[in-house]
Amino acid sequence: MPTHEMLPPASTTPLMSFVITTYNLPSDLLRDCLDSVLQLPLRDDEREIVLVDDGSEQSPLNELQAYADRLTYVRKSNGGQSTARNMGIACSHGTYIQFIDGDDMLNSQVYAYCLDIMRREQPDILLFRYSRQPVHNISEGYTGPMEGNEYLRHHNLRAGPGGYLFRKDILAGLRFHEGIIMEDEEFTPLLFLRAERVFFTDAQAYYYREREGSTMRKRDEQWIKKRFDDTRTVIFSLHEKADRLPTADREALLRRVHQLTMDYLYLIMKQTSDPDILEERVRELHDKGLFPLPDRDYTTKYKWFRRMTMTRTGRRLLGGILRSGSLGV
Repeated sequence: MPTHEMLPPASTTPLMSFVITTYNLPSDLLRDCLDSVLQLPLRDDEREIVLVDDGSEQSPLNELQAYADRLTYVRKSNGGQSTARNMGIACSHGTYIQFIDGDDMLNSQVYAYCLDIMRREQPDILLFRYSRQPVHNISEGYTGPMEGNEYLRHHNLRAGPGGYLFRKDILAGLRFHEGIIMEDEEFTPLLFLRAERVFFTDAQAYYYREREGSTMRKRDEQWIKKRFDDTRTVIFSLHEKADRLPTADREALLRRVHQLTMDYLYLIMKQTSDPDILEERVRELHDKGLFPLPDRDYTTKYKWFRRMTMTRTGRRLLGGILRSGSLGV
């Protein structure tokens, strides 16, 4: 099986590179993930599987010998999801890239429909939906093309990189921000700004499997603080980048910044009862010109949330309601 030190030269350009990232995952989950890719209607020369092991305590290779001839295994020192995905980009040769977390799967029949769209339309990005259980029925129909900035101006973005396939050559120098846990929230909108042909479908092609111990299920105090800090880092970074963009791109990116700011405040109010923490974070946003939230007609939820958070009293009231679980937002 190839390793990072001996990556095989690509004799032809595969149509799809599937970049699968893993860290200390049970081998049965990885086999399910790999099977979901191998079940797709792609010839071997159209499909490349790059399995990036982010420094697992024990390599999964011995348990994956049945797949040895059909994937490239890359082992690196532990650095987090962003470093693993960046390594996968560097090692992939396909025209298109699909990221998959090793404990997730593709809904193979539905994803095959997305491949049909991709072959027909040759998009820069094809966006689809997640499911939380296996899905076999296909929701046919899709919309596009539109430019990426147009999509961002008129839609709420689902930033998880498992939720779309994209043409590798639109990346240019774009990579995931390493060292943070909210890296997809920065990467995805910047990728969309590079796209001229975006298509989207309601087909549920990616199966997100919730698992005890996964990153998004962690709830300890240190991790929660890091999530707050990293979200703030992404918001400030995107806001700064927006100031240097042409008008259409700036408006598109600012919508994403404002939505992320709303989500950030929502998260803080829901996960901490300390009003001083909330008010400190609000002051930081205010100093950057990000609070109060601007008066924009994005969504009903955004307009409602903006009004509720304009005052300290409103923020405390909303926080109490959110923590009590009596508000289904």
